[in-house]
Amino acid sequence: MIDAGTEPEPGGFPRWLPAWAAAIGPVTLISAVLFYFGYVSSRAQYEYFGVDVDVIGLGTRDYIMRSPQPLLVPLLTLTLLGAGGLLVHLLLHRRVLAVLASPSVSDVVRTRRAHQARRITRAAITLGAFLLTSGIALLFAYETLQEWPAYALVTPALLICGASLVAYAWRFADLITAAAPASEAPAPVDADPAPGLRRSARFLVYLLLVTAIFWATATVAQLTGRGLAREVAADPERLPRVILDTRERLYLRNGIVEETQLPNAEHQEFRYRYRRLRLLVIGEDRMLLVPDVWSASNSTIIVPIDESMRMQFQFQNDAP
Repeated sequence: MIDAGTEPEPGGFPRWLPAWAAAIGPVTLISAVLFYFGYVSSRAQYEYFGVDVDVIGLGTRDYIMRSPQPLLVPLLTLTLLGAGGLLVHLLLHRRVLAVLASPSVSDVVRTRRAHQARRITRAAITLGAFLLTSGIALLFAYETLQEWPAYALVTPALLICGASLVAYAWRFADLITAAAPASEAPAPVDADPAPGLRRSARFLVYLLLVTAIFWATATVAQLTGRGLAREVAADPERLPRVILDTRERLYLRNGIVEETQLPNAEHQEFRYRYRRLRLLVIGEDRMLLVPDVWSASNSTIIVPIDESMRMQFQFQNDAP
């Protein structure tokens, strides 16, 4: 007996396959986005210590697990802006659209309110176009302003604000047209000489908005990664303390890490011991160690996880 859920369709595929495909698509997209922002944040964080993140050997899961922190501020910001925009839309709907659509309101009042709404819409489009133009001007001025610290945040912020205003003003103008009195309604859409051009313009504005949001979020992720690195450098005590034994001398010249020569003994393969080291991060087959005091002359030590090194992790100085 064949289960109805697995019975093949005429094309030869089980009936549940399209549903699974529809679910897998968004999950894959979300995972890719989380991976990207986790990677951007980690790259900025470990560049502070002079390490290319690709050297560490972190996996996809590691980057996804590191993404919530750099995404926290952008997500909260977008949520608050979305809530504020929804409140503004509800207010305009009650003050404008509800009046235009109400049969109990005279045509004179509805016409006057439609004129006022269109003036506000034109003002919003003008302001949005100005912000968009300013953001695009900053894009073309990249060679001159690329050293400006706020460039990577101000430019996408202008594009986001401008594109949002223009997109919403266009949408609100459509709602006004649909609710306005017949005497105030413009020519039908079929009479528009370039409806395809208008749709293309709206698509480009939406695409610009999504791209600017992605750019701003990536910038925040970079700043978050650099901020995490500075916090670690300012307080290395939060990192695990490591004692490292090696067979060969490391020739560290920073004056912070303490080197001790181990006594010769039978079956003793390790000759040098190093203290005042901290575990920065552990990858698939290697560890990255840093001195427990930050200095511009410090270097990050890459230690393979094999028999060539011997490590001890010390307890914290916090008695139970």
